[in-house]
Amino acid sequence: MISMTGYGYCEEETEKLYLSVEVKSVNNRYLDIQINLPPFLSPLEPRLREFVNSRVRRGRVEVYIRLRELEEELKVHLDESVASEYAAILRQLARQTGITEPLRLEHLLGMDGILKSSRSRDLERYWESIQPILQRAFEDFSASRSREGASTKKDIFQHISVISDALSAVEVLKEDLERYFTETVRDKFLEVAGDEVEESRILTEIAALMVKYSINEELVRLRGHLESFTQIADSQDGVGKKLDFLAQEIHREINTIGSKSVQYDISTSVVAMKDALENVREQLRNVE
Repeated sequence: MISMTGYGYCEEETEKLYLSVEVKSVNNRYLDIQINLPPFLSPLEPRLREFVNSRVRRGRVEVYIRLRELEEELKVHLDESVASEYAAILRQLARQTGITEPLRLEHLLGMDGILKSSRSRDLERYWESIQPILQRAFEDFSASRSREGASTKKDIFQHISVISDALSAVEVLKEDLERYFTETVRDKFLEVAGDEVEESRILTEIAALMVKYSINEELVRLRGHLESFTQIADSQDGVGKKLDFLAQEIHREINTIGSKSVQYDISTSVVAMKDALENVREQLRNVE
């Protein structure tokens, strides 16, 4: 069982760059991936989404990538045609104004467009640097989700145990239903009609009540649901949606048992099962 809540972080610094990857997730019904990275790395977003999508099934996952160049690969280019044009204009200006000072380099360096710079943005090189840091951050992230999932599973099974114990109590009490109906119906008939009532009439009424208030099928289904819940929870796959659906079925059977209940002790056990199941469903909201 894996939690949808997790956190992972990894950073590395080399001579040329500082790189950090932070991954965190919270509950969400579906998979919602949010990628945050420097604008010049935006072409790598599809790869990052594919990476996350192959490792997470549900939850809102936020990935933050921070990269700072410590040694930039800067290339400077001379635009010869622009420099020649500026030089020609400056010489013409000097002749027209009678300035005899010779044209020097500093006169041209302040002009726009003569020197042009560009930074090297090799995306494959960046990806090669990001990938191992991303992998280690996700290992940390996955470990935290597994730890949280183990804790959640332990709590869920404690509540499932409460439901199972209460169910066992109801299964025992169910055997007293026929005796309860027999005594109640017989007493009512004797109270109204005295000793004149026929035994067959009493048995017919008892049988009708047993059919109406029988909870045997609900108990069998509920026990089966609890066994299935345990089996699914112990599997390695994403189990959140399956367990959530099964919890709905368990809730339905408990409600039916409660609606048919005519004994105080059974009603008490039903309340205990409902309370435990509500805690289970609350915890399942955090299971992948």
